[in-house]
Amino acid sequence: MTDSKMDANSLLIERFKAFYQDVKHPQLDKIDDVYTDDVWFKDPVHELRGAEKLHAYLSAMCVNVHSGRFEYLDQVVSDNTAYIKWNMHFKHPKLGNKTITVRGVSQVQFNERIYYHEDVYDLGELIYEHVPLLGAVVKGLKKRLAL
Repeated sequence: MTDSKMDANSLLIERFKAFYQDVKHPQLDKIDDVYTDDVWFKDPVHELRGAEKLHAYLSAMCVNVHSGRFEYLDQVVSDNTAYIKWNMHFKHPKLGNKTITVRGVSQVQFNERIYYHEDVYDLGELIYEHVPLLGAVVKGLKKRLAL
């Protein structure tokens, strides 16, 4: 990989991370600087195609969050793929008034912009463990499986 290609890839990944830095206020006005029009997005809850649908999904998601931020831990960037390990810290009114931290990894594939984005994280850690009654059951199951 040439130095200029490496620099362009690194800049794209930095734009991607800045785009999501603030969970409550993602930089949705810069979506076209990060993603292709036909981006394929996947996470444990949704799978969608297109920058317009991704914009709508992110807009709806951030409305309900009280606050949140991503803490980027590590990354590996190659010619057209990157893996970014992160912690997401957020507060959501339906999940209590405490900060919840979820560890995950994003895989992105790109040319000049990202055309594939998949987030991998534990949905139980994100939601189920923080719902009254259900949370105790999920945490109990995790403990039993760990033995």
